[in-house]
Amino acid sequence: MSETESWQEARTRLMNRVHARLSTRARAATGFVSSPEPRTTGAVARGRQLIAGNLMFAGHLIEAPGAMIWDLDPPDAAFVEEIQGFGWLDDLAAVGDVRARKVAQDWLWGWIARYGRGQGPGWTPELTGRRLIRWIHHALFILRVMDGEKAALFYRSLAQQTIFLGRRWEVARPGLPRFEALTGLIYAGLSLEGMEAHAAPALRGLGGECRGQVDAEGGIPTRNPEELLEVFTLLTWARAALEEADLVPDPEHVAAIARIAPTLRSLRHSDGSLARFHGGGRGPEGQLDLALAASGVKKRQSDRLVMGYARMSGGRTSLIVDAAAPASGNASFHAHASTLAFELTSGRRPLIVNCGSGAAFGRDWRRAGRATPSHTALCVDGYSSARLGKAGRIGSQLREMLEEAPRNVPAQLSPGEYGLRFEGGQDGYVASYGLTQARMLELAFDGRALMGEDLLMAIEAADKKTFDRRLEATGLSGVPFQLRFHLHPDVDSALDMGGQAVSMALRSGEIWVFRHEGAEALTLEPSVYLEKGRLRPRSCNQIVLSGRAMEYATRIRWSLAKAQDTAIAIRDLAMDEADSD
Repeated sequence: MSETESWQEARTRLMNRVHARLSTRARAATGFVSSPEPRTTGAVARGRQLIAGNLMFAGHLIEAPGAMIWDLDPPDAAFVEEIQGFGWLDDLAAVGDVRARKVAQDWLWGWIARYGRGQGPGWTPELTGRRLIRWIHHALFILRVMDGEKAALFYRSLAQQTIFLGRRWEVARPGLPRFEALTGLIYAGLSLEGMEAHAAPALRGLGGECRGQVDAEGGIPTRNPEELLEVFTLLTWARAALEEADLVPDPEHVAAIARIAPTLRSLRHSDGSLARFHGGGRGPEGQLDLALAASGVKKRQSDRLVMGYARMSGGRTSLIVDAAAPASGNASFHAHASTLAFELTSGRRPLIVNCGSGAAFGRDWRRAGRATPSHTALCVDGYSSARLGKAGRIGSQLREMLEEAPRNVPAQLSPGEYGLRFEGGQDGYVASYGLTQARMLELAFDGRALMGEDLLMAIEAADKKTFDRRLEATGLSGVPFQLRFHLHPDVDSALDMGGQAVSMALRSGEIWVFRHEGAEALTLEPSVYLEKGRLRPRSCNQIVLSGRAMEYATRIRWSLAKAQDTAIAIRDLAMDEADSD
């Protein structure tokens, strides 16, 4: 047992091994009762890279033409989890030719030979559920031109994994891991001969998870938009599989889909991508649209806060603000210190972003991506509004909880003079600096301008004493602060008007200009854009307003507006360049 692993975690890991071994004694399934349609979608380009031996998982590239994937020396635990979940099978199936099938078959039966007797890192409920879904989805692709002996091994392994899941799904962590385990168990129970008894308990379990993990507004405890999409996708798959088998989903299951769909619409930018907060990315290309279409839910949220986010839109512009406290406790292992940060997209083009999750690039980048300076937010004295604290294991990976985070985060949306107005505050700097941050954002009705105002205030008598101590420690030179606006890598930016403004050109042809009022120093500095599926972070720029708080109230006013010569409507025909590193 490692120093960071609790006795409970060690026991869970041991019992997973025991039940994985016991499942090998089970009677094998003999075939499919029915095979669900393959709903997982892969990328042809990634599939071709795998066939060529360019194996990229969890941010690591290994060049190994013709290699058995299980013979590789994995660089970290995240790499292991990704290959054990068999998501790569989607990419090979997307290619779908003879070479892709050969690679898929070699790797799948290679897994059975090495791990099929219950050993190895892949025997956790969430990875087993993820793996079962892929095996069942792509069974026809895998089994084509396969002899009877190997097909029997395939069915035996499916049965073993199903029995393991039936015994162990309840020890999966609440949230996405448990949804993965239960969806895989439902698939297996509906599809495999001899496994029918597992469907009903899994159906009840899924209903219970929907009731406990999806709140009344369609949100989840982690507040991760991409994770919400993953949960939603699994729920739509499970419902479709049940309906194809002429079974009625649990009412809580159906109700959760109805609650989540409008929330996801509120977390989507005008370019169709998800807001990148709390460990989540933009979402796989097309997955959100597919999941929403499959749900059949057409309802949209009104202009209000959902899952702790405020969404404003005007014309072709969308703006999403993190308007609530970060997740706490076990739900905070991926949470970011991003309170009151925002992102802004104009049409198909992201303009203002957060750096994103650095989890794919190793521990240091993951920690950096969670800090306040990696967000379009206000930062006091270089410190984050929350701290990385107690470490624990999420699966096989080490993560830190978020501690000392803001807890009082009032926020509201209301009509403003020129457009929709957001007003919010947060107390993440009160204990250490005596300062409360307030942020006002007003997006014009036509989406052509955003007016912003940030305030740092010492409100209570105790807060003023804390601020005075901090001010004295600086020799009365003022408590430093930085207001950051991270720009998407595709934005061309430059200081303008003698250093008093920043002009930003989008690839659509739009020009935006950033200005500010006051004595703060305006600089254009390097930044990074952390994006899953790339080998390294992408370089970009950030606008930084730097100043010092000298009094109990400090006000920073700024604006972001389209240049006068930018058309109201632009036909955005600029082609995106192929991804490269």
